[in-house]
Amino acid sequence: MHLLVALDDSEPGWAALEFACSEHSDDTLTAVHAVDPTNSGYGEVAHLGPDVLLERQREAARELLAEAEDRAADDGCALETETIVGQPSVAIVDYATTNDVDRIIVGSHGRTGVSRVLLGSVAERVARRAPVPVTIVR
Repeated sequence: MHLLVALDDSEPGWAALEFACSEHSDDTLTAVHAVDPTNSGYGEVAHLGPDVLLERQREAARELLAEAEDRAADDGCALETETIVGQPSVAIVDYATTNDVDRIIVGSHGRTGVSRVLLGSVAERVARRAPVPVTIVR
């Protein structure tokens, strides 16, 4: 079975990786981090330019995924990694569709009520759009 772990640098994201390694260590695990070129801090694009900003995001992704590989190895788990580009929920579902993924594991930020309705969440959008089962880890 091929499992996709959608990883960001958050406590729920790391919990998703830990869950995948503990429950599915014999399966093929791929951790992906989505780099969103439209997501920038105030004025960053104007100041740095889109190419420099995207490269900084890619470098941060490389560091995050290297840490994921180290954590997985500490848990005795083999992990492939991939940086994907695009709006996270769309990029995650697209990756799962084109790479024969059997299940997606994603961390939940635990939003409830009005904040969930107004802000939405990557986990919720992935769960609604994914062509495969999705496990949301708290």
